[in-house]
Amino acid sequence: MADLKAITGAFTSGKTAQAAELIEKALAEGVPAAQILRDAIVAPFKAKASAPAAGGSVSLKSLAEAIIGGKREVAVELTKKALEAGISAEKILNEGLIAGMNEVGRRFKANEFYVPEVLIAARAMSNAKEAATRPGAMEILQPALSKAGVQSKGKVIIGTVKGDLHDIGKNLVAMMLKGAGFEVIDLEIDVPAEKFVESAKKTGAKVIGLSALLTTTMPQMKTVIEALKAAGLKDVKVMIGGAPVTQSYADEIGANGYAPDAASAVDVATRLLSEAGKGGAAAPVKAAPASKAPAKASAAKAPAKKAVAAKKAPVAKKAAAKKGRK
Repeated sequence: MADLKAITGAFTSGKTAQAAELIEKALAEGVPAAQILRDAIVAPFKAKASAPAAGGSVSLKSLAEAIIGGKREVAVELTKKALEAGISAEKILNEGLIAGMNEVGRRFKANEFYVPEVLIAARAMSNAKEAATRPGAMEILQPALSKAGVQSKGKVIIGTVKGDLHDIGKNLVAMMLKGAGFEVIDLEIDVPAEKFVESAKKTGAKVIGLSALLTTTMPQMKTVIEALKAAGLKDVKVMIGGAPVTQSYADEIGANGYAPDAASAVDVATRLLSEAGKGGAAAPVKAAPASKAPAKASAAKAPAKKAVAAKKAPVAKKAAAKKGRK
């Protein structure tokens, strides 16, 4: 019986003449040409191409690209191979997963990626809700991270405020934060102020992200900020976002940060966490149009008073003239 492995060995060692002789011998023995091609040449070389390179190294760039492309199964397989190759969990996290999600964030900001692409990429990185059947790369990596004692960038509590049941934007922000290396505590939707306070006390998180999609639920953001102050949690930073939310509104209610989109939320959370870590007070609240309104109203009243006084003057003069005639 022809030795197909010998044909493979001859090819891999560059002995093409020997490989040709072995192929002729195999054909003479009745081995189908298709079988020789498949088993002696294509399959072995395909396996070699997908195997870790010499020295056990695995391309973390390929892992990052799998995350960017939303290829969950590929990302999971590459994560497993990287761990088997002895690459540290922290390096896999930083140069593979986080690097990939950072690029996703950049493309999202540049309008090169839209919500669907971001969601698919985020699920390739982490798919905790389906971890048992369809895990993401993070679920494969997490045990190794815990064993190595790798710390997250920090804890961020996130939730949609009371009365609001919308969660797509909130979920997108949560995924981007996880992808950037944060530990995210998701309180889901319709979250009352008391629950945010309770979670901050329980977890020690220093940043809270509030989401609202309705103008009618936006005031709940201010309620949360006031509840945190009343509970003595003045060192907890609050960032807000959502379709109707603006920087002006953030300034008006005393929020520490505002993110117009999910990618920007990562930058804002990083800055706020840094401020909280330094133990400094929140950045001064910028004067917003809404907060200037009362001043403008007062200024508007001044000319009105002058106008009234001007109207009264001729009446007073006429009255004085009548008195003089008498």
